[in-house]
Amino acid sequence: MDAILIAPARRGDAPRIAAMSRRLVESGLEPCWTAERIERHRRHDDSLVLTARIAGSIGGVAIMRYGDDAAHLNLLAVEPVHQRRGVGRQLVAWLEETARVAGTFTIRLELRASNRTARDFYAALGYRPCGTVRGYYQGVEDALRYERDLAVRAATGTG
Repeated sequence: MDAILIAPARRGDAPRIAAMSRRLVESGLEPCWTAERIERHRRHDDSLVLTARIAGSIGGVAIMRYGDDAAHLNLLAVEPVHQRRGVGRQLVAWLEETARVAGTFTIRLELRASNRTARDFYAALGYRPCGTVRGYYQGVEDALRYERDLAVRAATGTG
């Protein structure tokens, strides 16, 4: 497998990221991760749009917004050809490390209740379910809320 380069998104990446979100995350929904919205997050001081480049192409993406008490993982997508090769894990690890450095030790996210693969992925990374939001996805589907306390790993050296 080619090397994976994890780095902040570049100017001009937003249309490709929006297309990935439509295909891989927002299927069956009205797209809300438009190129314009992604570009706003890329430019915002409290957000990070992160890419995983493989052989020069974007193979994965993550968007996280940092707050004083918690960070929120808004979007994570990995191209199917690169799934199960550690791309998603590397993106999440990079985001978790930046949260730790910023002094933010809680990361929260929502995922589609029907997405068993995502539930298993986040559980393997130490995220735990902490609630359900009925109709979260445009009234079409419920969301499961997950959370990870990064301080637990920092304090115990595990996780």
